[in-house]
Amino acid sequence: MASSGLPIHIHCSAQKPSVSSSANFDNLKSTLSSAFKPFLKQIERFPLRIDVAPQTLNNTCLKLVDAAVDFVFEFADQPLLPSQSNFGPVNEMKEAVQVTNIQGEIPRDFAEGVYIRNGPNPIFGALTSTSSMFGRSSYTWIEGEGMLHALYFCKGVEGDWTVLYKNRYVETETLKLEKQRNKPLFLPALEGDSPAILSAYLLNMLRYGKVNKEISNTNVFEHGGKMYSIAENHKPQEINILTLETLNDWDVNGGWNRPFSSHPKKAPGTGELVILGIDATKPFAELGIISADGNKLLHRADLKLNRCSLCHEIGVTQRYNVFMDHPLLIDLNRLVRGSSLMKYEKEGYARIGIMPRYGSADSIQWFKVKPNCTFHLFNCFEDGDEVVMWGCRALDSIIPGPDKGQNKFDWFSSKLRPIKPIEGSMDAVSEDQLVFPRPYEWRMNKQTGDVKERNLTGTEYSMEFPFINEGFVGVQNNYGYCQVRDSIASSASGMAKYGGLAKLYFGEQNPGFSLKENEVEGLIKVEYHMFEKNTFGTGAAFVPKQGGVEEDDGWVVTFVHNEDTNISQVLIIEAKSFTSKPVARITLPFRVPYGFHGTFRPMQLQNDILSIIPSLNSKIVKSISPSYSQIHE
Repeated sequence: MASSGLPIHIHCSAQKPSVSSSANFDNLKSTLSSAFKPFLKQIERFPLRIDVAPQTLNNTCLKLVDAAVDFVFEFADQPLLPSQSNFGPVNEMKEAVQVTNIQGEIPRDFAEGVYIRNGPNPIFGALTSTSSMFGRSSYTWIEGEGMLHALYFCKGVEGDWTVLYKNRYVETETLKLEKQRNKPLFLPALEGDSPAILSAYLLNMLRYGKVNKEISNTNVFEHGGKMYSIAENHKPQEINILTLETLNDWDVNGGWNRPFSSHPKKAPGTGELVILGIDATKPFAELGIISADGNKLLHRADLKLNRCSLCHEIGVTQRYNVFMDHPLLIDLNRLVRGSSLMKYEKEGYARIGIMPRYGSADSIQWFKVKPNCTFHLFNCFEDGDEVVMWGCRALDSIIPGPDKGQNKFDWFSSKLRPIKPIEGSMDAVSEDQLVFPRPYEWRMNKQTGDVKERNLTGTEYSMEFPFINEGFVGVQNNYGYCQVRDSIASSASGMAKYGGLAKLYFGEQNPGFSLKENEVEGLIKVEYHMFEKNTFGTGAAFVPKQGGVEEDDGWVVTFVHNEDTNISQVLIIEAKSFTSKPVARITLPFRVPYGFHGTFRPMQLQNDILSIIPSLNSKIVKSISPSYSQIHE
């Protein structure tokens, strides 16, 4: 692709420029905003997802730009408080280790396979911020290079279990580059002063051909027999599930040239993968359908949105694709005007689109809904003339955080406090308590165009990171699961912490409530599995029972960390006895930081055990792998 060829003039002085809060700095911001308007027009012509090759600048010019960046920008670590210590990174392991400290028993009918979770793990020890003559910019709490944490459940020939643990970075191209240089290279380009963000965009693109780092830290999913790591800002990376080695970016054999949302969905019946890719420039959102084997892009449609809504997830039913257009917006024009790149527009509109599987923008039926910010869905399905969507809805966004990244602790601490509803409405809360997601239902009637909305749970707990038995994606299900936020611990630390899990009974009313809110909303039955004191979890997933008949035949697995003992574990909880103690506690030999989403992939590991851990004792290998026994006898 051709370069935009913007002329860059670098003027160096003998004294390093400093950040100033004076009128001179305000004047600089105004001047830079005007200066960057032509740049905005240029980047709107060349979508940000397309790399601009640094080779377009000669080596001498690149060295001058690098020198200017080193001279003008000061990098600093963003410190963590003691109560935030388990959000800090860990070292990458060279090889998997066997886990032997198991309390209780792993059930004999538990599925052999891999439980894997993704999450941020900043490569140089902390998220960074920069200061310069342009102002300040910093990485948000959702950034940081992706690290995979995997637990391998290997079933022996006698039915006994061998458990292995391994972690590894997702080796994106930008991570490889920073590893090679052994220092932070990319300037933070999401939150901070507008001139600092704009200069970061420009300088990152000129130096490395990308406006920001590829973090790949959000989710892991399977399609066509392959595993992928993903985040919104880049294409997925294929992962070798046995070694956790990063193989290559997945562009569907050249058919897809933009990122896609972190939660693609398999269409029920066909197994095709439905994806949604957003971008800061037009087209703002495109839908794609990938063949069941993952080799071909079967369909692509521009949704023709007039804004870039940060849609983190897409839903599917048997016939339709379902997506949200809510007012958490990425707006380059707003950035150039001196405001935030990403912002929740409280006065903005929200709507839900329903589109036939292979439809176009003209075939979308839009339903206006109450303004909200919904990152994650339980499920979508068809019920007569209605399409039903269940998700975790909030009235404001926790991403990216306070305006320009200022006073982060105070902002998050106030937003994460327990909610205090005002009499008369479960949505009537104070301004600083809008970031309180909880399960919610939308029913869109395709015949009448009407929408029915309701809260599914009360205000006792905030709930996020929903998941279900994936065999029921796109069809009506009875149960959902999610993580339960400990609002007191979250507020005290200024970071969201999840102190338990919830099981939702979508078809049953809550029998324990006689409150007005239950009478008005029709709240559903919920069971809770709360962790021990000062223990918090992430990345929970459902593991179906082999040969199971009912939807909740299986277990919920989750990583947890006890902040008093600094010990990390994986819990196995029987879904049908959800409030009971875990059937197994697997104590890990290393700390596992809090992260984002996890999944369980059933697979036979007997013949691959040495690929996971080459140094494993031969007696253990022999007890697991029949083929090893035959070869070595």
